[in-house]
Amino acid sequence: QVQLVESGGGRVQPGGSLRLSCAASGRGFSFYHMGWYRQTPGKQRDLVARIFRDGNTDHADSVKGRFTISRDNAKNTMYLQMNSLNPEDTAVYYCCAWLSTTNYWGQGTQVTVSS
Repeated sequence: QVQLVESGGGRVQPGGSLRLSCAASGRGFSFYHMGWYRQTPGKQRDLVARIFRDGNTDHADSVKGRFTISRDNAKNTMYLQMNSLNPEDTAVYYCCAWLSTTNYWGQGTQVTVSS
């Protein structure tokens, strides 16, 4: 069982930066693949970036060059560094941990990009 708690969301002006964190409790953090998703009202939850347990990463085209996913297994924490934010990045951001058919989700953190 893994519990996930996101933090670091908030309001930022266009062009600004935020760093999201996802703290995990429970056993075996390093064995899970991890990812960030985002969702706006009335739309599906979309993948933003993922980091596999071997450290390989994958970023959605819409965030490549602006967002960077990372993890610190010693701290049981995953991060999403978000730079050059624009209003289209406004969403609730969720972290996810998965392994095979098992997955866990955090409660989400709101990111609002507005002037």
